[in-house]
Amino acid sequence: IALWRHRRHFAAPDLREYLIFSSIAICKIVCAEFLTATSLGLYSSTVNRQYNQKQRAMSETKMDRTKPQSEYIQPIVWRNVFLIGIFHIIAFYALCCSFFERKPLLLAWGITVGVLSGIGVTAGAHRLWTHRAYKAKWPLRLILLAFYSIAGQNSIFDWVRDHRLHHQFSDTDCDPHNATRGFFFSHVGWLMYRKHPSVIEKGRMIDMSDILADPLVTFHSRYFNFIKILLCFVFPVGIPIWLWNEDFYSSMLYIGILRYIIGLNCTWSVNSVAHIWGYKPYNKSISPAENNFVALAAMGEGFHNYHHCFPWDYKAAELGFYSLNITTLFIDFFARIGWAYDLKTASDEMVKLRVIASGDGTHPSSTKEHLQ
Repeated sequence: IALWRHRRHFAAPDLREYLIFSSIAICKIVCAEFLTATSLGLYSSTVNRQYNQKQRAMSETKMDRTKPQSEYIQPIVWRNVFLIGIFHIIAFYALCCSFFERKPLLLAWGITVGVLSGIGVTAGAHRLWTHRAYKAKWPLRLILLAFYSIAGQNSIFDWVRDHRLHHQFSDTDCDPHNATRGFFFSHVGWLMYRKHPSVIEKGRMIDMSDILADPLVTFHSRYFNFIKILLCFVFPVGIPIWLWNEDFYSSMLYIGILRYIIGLNCTWSVNSVAHIWGYKPYNKSISPAENNFVALAAMGEGFHNYHHCFPWDYKAAELGFYSLNITTLFIDFFARIGWAYDLKTASDEMVKLRVIASGDGTHPSSTKEHLQ
């Protein structure tokens, strides 16, 4: 139906057929990946071996981790599978159509909304509320809550709890998006299954008192669904219609769907891409890695090896790198006007010692001679 409505944009029948079959091919690939993961029970023998070896190493170093769990196949949440699949199919169609339409105002608005929503996730949910890497006065917290709502993700409470759990039990059964279970699971598959019992058990133990004590977050959680629909869909889609008479179909297709899905995948790439590909100048024994592509897509969250070594650093990176770390630029701006304060950061000496002790040699100053 959508292709038929946009038939005027395609000059040749071959192009229409190409888009149709491309959409079908994408769907088949995603379904095949999903069904393969399901048929394997998400726990191959290789993953189990790696997991058990890691657990033994953790017990030897007396780290506070859980004991290996018996094999458990998580039930599929078919509603999530359907919704995520449908949204991605529509987004892929919208992406194809975008090459044949000239809508500069809509493109500019989509980029603006995408950046604002990304800032809400990175500067708000991640660095402020999860890691307490800095403090923010109530006007800035209110702005970040609004920006975060535009992203259309889970509630602040759920986001913070899951991410704190991820850091405390990274790459184990207690990690909501355990990267040892493969790219698909750590990227989006974890949202298609019921949570592992270990995630639920350890999630109850995460200290969330600071989140519950924040009146703005409490208000946001109480009216979360209404605020999410209003700021993620109604407001972004309605502005182009109101300001420059954009048609509802195009605004909903590009701003309501495509922008939303791109934003989600940028966030998910931190859990998947940045846990699989990249270099590890600070700690070579963990899966999180430095990935410039993710840093660009996720507004500075791609310096993941550093972040897992120093999660309380407000920059989430050793250096500012404003070009790849827009979030740090945002926080620094509000620090200058006094709305952000008590910015935490790792000292140079602390970083140097970490590089010497456990880096993979890719840091510019990885040798002791350079560090002295």
